[in-house]
Amino acid sequence: MSTRQLSLDAYLLDSKPRPDLSGLRRALVEFLWFGIKEARACLFAGLFFLAVFGVPRAGILGIPRYDLLLLIAVAIQAWMVSAKLETWDELKAITLFHVIGFGLEVFKTSEAIGSWSYPDFAYTKLFGVPLFSGFMYAAVGSYIIQSWRLFDIRIRHHPPYWMAGLVALAIYANFFTHHYIPDLRWYLAALALGLYARTTVVFRPLDRDRTMPLLLGFLLIGFFIWLAENISTFFGIWRYPDQLGAWSKVHIGKWSSWSLLVVMTFTIVANLKHIKERVHVPI
Repeated sequence: MSTRQLSLDAYLLDSKPRPDLSGLRRALVEFLWFGIKEARACLFAGLFFLAVFGVPRAGILGIPRYDLLLLIAVAIQAWMVSAKLETWDELKAITLFHVIGFGLEVFKTSEAIGSWSYPDFAYTKLFGVPLFSGFMYAAVGSYIIQSWRLFDIRIRHHPPYWMAGLVALAIYANFFTHHYIPDLRWYLAALALGLYARTTVVFRPLDRDRTMPLLLGFLLIGFFIWLAENISTFFGIWRYPDQLGAWSKVHIGKWSSWSLLVVMTFTIVANLKHIKERVHVPI
């Protein structure tokens, strides 16, 4: 890791008391610090989506856009691990997110389902899906992992792991099964609401702990993913059937789907060994 990276993270993680801050000034400084840490936690997601929006549709130097995006995503991940911005265990979890997301993409883009499509040519397409697509899901996992460290996150009143795991599996399964049986999304949302109703996130934007309902966190992350999805479809990275003629806003109902996906992602991250130490499960 470079001295600059060490200095930045050490500076962000410095939680020494700031007794000189109070009132409106403290609120503004904490809000600014919160934004800086959020930007730092989005390092992989930010760099990756910068490439998504910046690489021209025709590609560069004869390399198709989707292939170039895969190379960029792999390079970013390799750099983050070599710079010790991510551990090998965290990389394994992010790889799992990639596999889970890619499996969903293959199903959703199949001829039988056709929920969306990737219209451009690529050498690295498998079953009609470009391999880079899994990194869009991995970006969510990377953000949660980085946030956990930067904000010194602790979880209070987390449900038993087996319950959280079953709900996460049911959420993932519903992305497939709702094409054949009634959509259970809102039943699963109600189940997650009950399961995490008492769960709170303790985080430290500056030098003092703050708390927030975990459910609110799921909704906020889901909303920003929905915004990123709108930008991605606008730039033609993929298309929904109703966007083939002309671009239109992604239906607001997708927000709920992304929020449920965040629940599933959070469950995987919460099972990482070094993160489990910060999760309180009532006995």
